[in-house]
Amino acid sequence: MSNTTANGGRRSSHVVLFAYPKQGHLSPMLQFAKRLASKGLRITFLTTTSATKSLEIDLPASYQIDLRFISDVRTEPILSLKDEHESFEAVVSKSFGDFIDGTLRSSGYDPPRFVVFDSVMPWAMDVARVRGIGSAPFFTESCVVNHILNQVYKGSFSIPPVENVAAGISIPPLPVLQTEDLPYFSYEPELVLKFMTDQFSSFKNAKWIFVNTFDQLEMKVVNWMTQKWPIKTIGPSIPSAYLDGRLKDDKTYGLNHQNLNNCKIFQWLNSKEIASVIYISFGSLVILPDEQVNELASFLKNTNLSFLWVLRESEQEKLPNNFVQQTSHKGLVVKWCCQLQVLSHKAVSCFVTHCGWNSTIEALSLGVPMVAVPQWIDQTTNAKFIADVWKVGARVKMNDKGIATKLELEASLRHVSQGL
Repeated sequence: MSNTTANGGRRSSHVVLFAYPKQGHLSPMLQFAKRLASKGLRITFLTTTSATKSLEIDLPASYQIDLRFISDVRTEPILSLKDEHESFEAVVSKSFGDFIDGTLRSSGYDPPRFVVFDSVMPWAMDVARVRGIGSAPFFTESCVVNHILNQVYKGSFSIPPVENVAAGISIPPLPVLQTEDLPYFSYEPELVLKFMTDQFSSFKNAKWIFVNTFDQLEMKVVNWMTQKWPIKTIGPSIPSAYLDGRLKDDKTYGLNHQNLNNCKIFQWLNSKEIASVIYISFGSLVILPDEQVNELASFLKNTNLSFLWVLRESEQEKLPNNFVQQTSHKGLVVKWCCQLQVLSHKAVSCFVTHCGWNSTIEALSLGVPMVAVPQWIDQTTNAKFIADVWKVGARVKMNDKGIATKLELEASLRHVSQGL
């Protein structure tokens, strides 16, 4: 990799961006890497080998970003989520340390001066510190969610059980919240809550704290947090072509799914009228209950609008018999798609979403109204702000089983289609 910028200037510093190997974490950090590289910094983008199992990272050569992978291969059997978290930290912290040591020893390779690490890997700060390298966390959730979880980490707030329907929860400077608006942990809640709150251990020693948001979106909480910590908002972290157009060739995140057929999808979208298609996607991790898939299928089968439904292959097995065939005249079910391109397409009218932060940021940036069907962790809080604070969508009312029924989905769609 050259040590000069595109205009011939010399790169001033070498920064390592260390990303957690999941798509929702890789995407925003890749965008941050491109922005930093465009300012003349020498960037190494680092993640683990498991990221390549279903994804290919393909960055334009013009950014001169050095892409590296370290091992996260574990030889011990993984018997639980606790084992997964502990073994990942043990193996990857060693791999990360070995990588940093190697760059420090390599002749002809500028040693890193700084590390930006995904906040869910707070131990990376210690690995860098003992080698005399400064570091900063990169948070992929909203400032609102970070604020709530940091209060839990500090012990000043406890998330009540979901069955405890508390009214009027006050966490200044946020608006009054209900239990259903707080982060929700459906699977091994104590363990996942610990995983999500441990990331705030990096707050006390960080020179900077980067967050994938923008101040105008979360002004009150950003202002509140910046009085106490060195918060730097650097979002929305989506390709420049969909924002300011400042970065040449920045039209995608740089993550390609294997066996992705975008041509078929956009040929289909191009055949549809303006604002005639409902787009449905619940991200790369959500596993929907069979009943929820059936309610969504019934909703889509009876709507007058066309639909594009992204449903992973394992989830498609939950569809009612012959659903795809019976709706082929107006619907398309695919395993994956380029979401930004879909959301920016003139045929798309609204987005039925799980309210993951990346999906929320994309829809906000592209002006697509949302039908919010949150599932877990930060999504419930994002849904509250989508519907009641930013007023850019409608939140579907769940039944007592936590299912968004056909009737409630229809009601939320009517609300969105009538201009909120």
